[in-house]
Amino acid sequence: MARTYRSRVVDAELRRALASAGAVVIEGPKACGKTVTARQVAASELRVDTDPRVPPAIAVDPGLLIDGDPPQLLDEWQVQPSLWNHVRRAVDDRRLPGQFILTGSATPDDDAARHSGAGRFARIRMRPMSLLETGHSNGAVSLRALLDGDPVRTSGPDLALDVLIERVLTGGWPGLQELGPHDASRAVRDYLATIQHVDVSRVAGSRRDPIRVGRVIAALARNVATEASIVTLAKDAAHEGEDTERHTVSGYLDVLERLMVVEDQPAWSTHLRSSATLRKSPKRHFVDPSLAAAALHATPETLFADLNLFGLLFESLVIRDLRVYAQAGDGAVSHYRDSTGLEVDAIVETGDGRWGAFEVKLGAGQIEAAAAGLLRFRDRVDTSRAGQPAVLAVITPSGLGYRRPDGVSVVPIGALGQ
Repeated sequence: MARTYRSRVVDAELRRALASAGAVVIEGPKACGKTVTARQVAASELRVDTDPRVPPAIAVDPGLLIDGDPPQLLDEWQVQPSLWNHVRRAVDDRRLPGQFILTGSATPDDDAARHSGAGRFARIRMRPMSLLETGHSNGAVSLRALLDGDPVRTSGPDLALDVLIERVLTGGWPGLQELGPHDASRAVRDYLATIQHVDVSRVAGSRRDPIRVGRVIAALARNVATEASIVTLAKDAAHEGEDTERHTVSGYLDVLERLMVVEDQPAWSTHLRSSATLRKSPKRHFVDPSLAAAALHATPETLFADLNLFGLLFESLVIRDLRVYAQAGDGAVSHYRDSTGLEVDAIVETGDGRWGAFEVKLGAGQIEAAAAGLLRFRDRVDTSRAGQPAVLAVITPSGLGYRRPDGVSVVPIGALGQ
């Protein structure tokens, strides 16, 4: 029996893009739901990676492959990168929006980089499902409304620790939502094994040592939601006295980014009115916290026993969800850290200049300190240039959402939505 389609936050973004651009490129990691989402609006489809007609047609007349009813879905188009320019020419010739949807799980290193498709192609980044999309958030607190300055007032749902651990282990992969956490985490480990043994070498264009790839993935997992440097990751990935060269780690990270399974969180750039200086290091994240958990062979039992690690994985889950919701409003997610050690877990900025600051805390007992840190942070930002923050908020598992007397909001992750 076919599964019922779960609505995605990018659905509306895809419809808008098809109404204005000749072709839409949906990019994201394998198994995050790109193809199924594209099929909801596509009139025809070509599976570029499996259709036996593709290789001979590419050699003789690629135009035969792109004559389907529009919008035509070209799934895993990057397997045949030359299709990009043929689609670009078809868009130029037809001069109509909504002709093609291209889905891909790796960024090709070829002519597509030189012929950007500016003015013809719209790009959409797709990630694994947020808690709103899996049904674990009711969406009562809209990120868009928070950035409009609306007050928070909600009571539920409360996400218990065992539910959050299950969400981290299962992740936002559509195909795993009906599995228990043990089976889901085993499936995610298999996913990582395919990346380690097959995908990295395929995308890099030459053989890569899967054991070393696995060590780099594990080093990333041990340093998730931190500003670990390349040097730190190289030391962490070393084995029994062997050195892992910095350039080797950088190369693997580049390939993992092209596979879209790693997505660093950049540092916020702004003006301060204090003597502190901004740090520029990104925070390390996988596109979904389940990947870090799988790389560490985490189980419900080990995460219950190590709440420090789980706190970092919970932060990574929140960053994933904020990215999904922020993108819907043309926004981006960064982080803040200055030379005095003051940190803010997430800064959300919209395209029109509004911004808000968010701390992520696993326990209610941490809210007071987090709120005090946000207020200190606000006082350091030169708001004459950056503008006043639309919201300062602490995101927690608690089901109670409210605005404190000091103006800092408390937002339950089970109520957060787009």
